[in-house]
Amino acid sequence: MIGIKDIYNVISSTFPLYVPLFLGYGSVRWWKIFTPEQCIAINKLVAYFTLPFFTFEFASHVDPFAMNYQVIAADVLSKVIIVVILAFWAKCSSKGSYSWSITSFSLITLTNSLVVGVPMLHGMYGMMAEDLVVQLSVFQAIVWLTVLLFVLEVRKARSSVLSVMASSKDSQVVSVDVEKEAQGTESLSSEKPSICAILRVVFLKLAINPNSYASIVGVIWASLSNR
Repeated sequence: MIGIKDIYNVISSTFPLYVPLFLGYGSVRWWKIFTPEQCIAINKLVAYFTLPFFTFEFASHVDPFAMNYQVIAADVLSKVIIVVILAFWAKCSSKGSYSWSITSFSLITLTNSLVVGVPMLHGMYGMMAEDLVVQLSVFQAIVWLTVLLFVLEVRKARSSVLSVMASSKDSQVVSVDVEKEAQGTESLSSEKPSICAILRVVFLKLAINPNSYASIVGVIWASLSNR
């Protein structure tokens, strides 16, 4: 049975988180304290500095040699099932699309558990639940977010390569007659961007992602300190 103390623990753990979130939302939505340009600057500060250091703080205190691999395996299995369902929906449904499948997978599975889950589960179940959330969050940051970023960059790189190919083809067929121009358009639609061109863009984007570095360096730090 849930008692008064349990409710107090949950409120005391989540109150310091949700009050700043509410004030930040209100300062932009209602009170107009921050301009859109300032919000963009704040978002970049959080994405490139605050969140990577926040992730490193939790990852560096995880013991990689005492992780609950059964929970991690269950998390992997659940995500694989969701991927199969979304892929089946994108391929077989008339309303399905791979772009919406990627977005749905991100919204369903890749929650911000460090910010929301840690204080809430710590108040409900104690340190044991907090340790499990941190382990899943570290695995998510290293594996799942990297996979998601890879998929997004593959889609983006493919679109950019196709646009570059289209512009180069247009410049080549300016002086060609209508019939040859139509043939060039058909050949353009049949061409595919090379895998090397896509992978090059993808790995360049991954190389400058600070969250991946924060998670990997945090796990290395934790491994050295707990060996």
